[in-house]
Amino acid sequence: MKMNAKFISSYDDYQKCPEITKPEYAFIGRSNVGKSSLINSLTGVKNLAMTSSKPGKTQLINLFTIEETWILADLPGYGFAKASQSSRIKWGRMVHDYLKNRTNLTTVFLLVDSRHEPMKSDLEQITWLASNGIPFSLIFTKIDKQSLTQTNKILASWTKVLSENWEELPKMFLTSSESGKGTEELLTYIDEINKQIAN
Repeated sequence: MKMNAKFISSYDDYQKCPEITKPEYAFIGRSNVGKSSLINSLTGVKNLAMTSSKPGKTQLINLFTIEETWILADLPGYGFAKASQSSRIKWGRMVHDYLKNRTNLTTVFLLVDSRHEPMKSDLEQITWLASNGIPFSLIFTKIDKQSLTQTNKILASWTKVLSENWEELPKMFLTSSESGKGTEELLTYIDEINKQIAN
């Protein structure tokens, strides 16, 4: 289903982002985790978010309005981006400043590649979000690239690692940008939160 999704603008500082009262959902993950592809699949709008086979394509805070009811924030990835260390530090600071200070931020969706065991950089992001009291959920991407058995194996590994420090695990979604699997569940979750906020 094609949604009414429109690009607002890109920003290199959260303070330059427009003041918006609508609930905002941020998407973040390692470089090349499939973030832009998932956003396009989620909204049904091809090339809404620019995709690239090269890690580090997204370098700014990109805001989109969805159905004129909520805001989607596409944030720079972390990890393998082919950029100088100073640039990566700058991006990291920009993202963390946004996440800590964006007043209408409702939830962060942290994307992880379903083909990989828990990685240090992902776990560090989870720890940082939790320590700063920022609500988040996990989205496992690219489940179409492997068997269901392998996906379940990776999911079990994540559950085991997170259970070592968490009594209640974050909500998890299994998705595929190719088939669209999981996008309906994700949109339903966002819609439920929006209704709770409205009430």
